[in-house]
Amino acid sequence: MRYLMTFAYKGTFFSGYQKQKNKRTVEEEIEKVLTRINHNRSVKIYASGRTDAKVHAIHQKAHFDFELCDVENLTYKLNKMLPKDIYVQNIEKVDESFHARYTAKRKTYVYKMNCGEYNPIEADTIYQYNRPLHVENMEEASRYFIGEHDFASFTKASRQYESTVREIYEIKMYKKDSILEIEFTGNGFLQYMVRNMVGFLIEVGEGKRKPIEVEEVLQKKDRRYAGFTAEPVGLYLKDIEYQEDTK
Repeated sequence: MRYLMTFAYKGTFFSGYQKQKNKRTVEEEIEKVLTRINHNRSVKIYASGRTDAKVHAIHQKAHFDFELCDVENLTYKLNKMLPKDIYVQNIEKVDESFHARYTAKRKTYVYKMNCGEYNPIEADTIYQYNRPLHVENMEEASRYFIGEHDFASFTKASRQYESTVREIYEIKMYKKDSILEIEFTGNGFLQYMVRNMVGFLIEVGEGKRKPIEVEEVLQKKDRRYAGFTAEPVGLYLKDIEYQEDTK
């Protein structure tokens, strides 16, 4: 039987989501516990996507195959055995054809930054930018990202992709007190894409770039023109959406 798991994690002490040799990763921690529960028979999980080192997840999704599953008991066992920086929120049965990555329709990331006084308590979970920004200009610039574009300028330069075309459906900005949140929803995201867009928007907010320059940089299709990459600590995978008939 196939199951879809929704879970959260704090990325601070992980070297990313995907398994890596001699490094602590989210994928390995979960698979290790599932395998123990499954009487040491290997269990592989397939996530909606990867997150980099120090990046967090509010609602990550992954599917796995597991026989004779008592969902409530499995959720309880996982949370009892997993480290405290991972938490399983829900497990549900899905169709055998379901794939957490390939059937995803919408993904949402949110980036959080502190534009006020430095806060050491939140330094692992909110980017401490600690300066004011012109948010209205950032909102204007963000509108140029909306739609289907080639985001080659906003991904990792050394990474090879079959296609760097993605569609952004919506970008929202929220500011409460000193915390600015930028929420991106699209059909998929390239490596470093959100952090690179945030870096560019910060430069617009600083007055170093004009909003219209987003169009110019997209057309260049060259990472060198897109500015700096925002720190990973402020980035969260917020949600993954599927069509109901895919479950």
